Amino acid sequence: MKPVQPDEALAKIVGSAPLPRTEVTKKVWEYIKKHKLQDKKQIKADAALEVVFNGKKEVDMFELTRLVNTHIVK
Repeated sequence: MKPVQPDEALAKIVGSAPLPRTEVTKKVWEYIKKHKLQDKKQIKADAALEVVFNGKKEVDMFELTRLVNTHIVK
């Protein structure tokens, strides 16, 4: 897969280096699990994720990918 560039907000979670989109998603999930932010199907935002989630305090796991994609530089 072609590497994509995370923006500044997403880079705080996945790093600033270009990554394949699948790796970006994987790193976001690693961050969520490491910080124990998942509650069943809901993901609770800490300060870094709240920026990625466009100000939302909580999102469902199906909305996660869509929100993360808005922070990939085209």
